[in-house]
Amino acid sequence: MSFLIPCPNCGERSVYEFRFGAEVKSRPSAGSPSEDWLRYTYVKQNESGVQKEWWYHRMGCRQWFIAVRNTATNEVLSTSLPEEKPGGTSS
Repeated sequence: MSFLIPCPNCGERSVYEFRFGAEVKSRPSAGSPSEDWLRYTYVKQNESGVQKEWWYHRMGCRQWFIAVRNTATNEVLSTSLPEEKPGGTSS
């Protein structure tokens, strides 16, 4: 069974065309304490199940996008460009 990711621009492609970015997290504001920035940078949830992630299509359209993926099964439930809500609808 292949691990395929549906790029919002290029369609379904092999995972080998992409680079995993990180979990999607809320960025602290500019004046936040350094502890908040350390947690944002280094602490990962890394939970088994559904999570929102950043992916980069390095061998295709070279766009960053968000994927909602089940980490236990690698099933990609939806992908969207950052300015869209997950599921492909505009903000």
